[in-house]
Amino acid sequence: MKYVRTGLPVDAVQYTLNSGIEDGFELWSKIVVNGWIKTDRLIQVTRNDGTVVCPYIDTRRGRSFIKQGDYVITEEAGDRIVCGEDKFSTRYRKV
Repeated sequence: MKYVRTGLPVDAVQYTLNSGIEDGFELWSKIVVNGWIKTDRLIQVTRNDGTVVCPYIDTRRGRSFIKQGDYVITEEAGDRIVCGEDKFSTRYRKV
């Protein structure tokens, strides 16, 4: 059986560094060692002390790391998700 997403208004913003919408940053080395996700296109920030960190948001499913071009979506109920730039235009349209 196939379904179509219901029309649910959301706020969406394409992530930019220093926008303050991330929930935190995780060490790059910890992400690689734990093997949480594919690391292609992950945003990486090098801090003054030389450590490399990646921004994330906390979602119902856990920590979601932000990649280049990703959008951070905030639903009416306040839940947030990350949506890739490649999927955003097929899932969301301006109202």
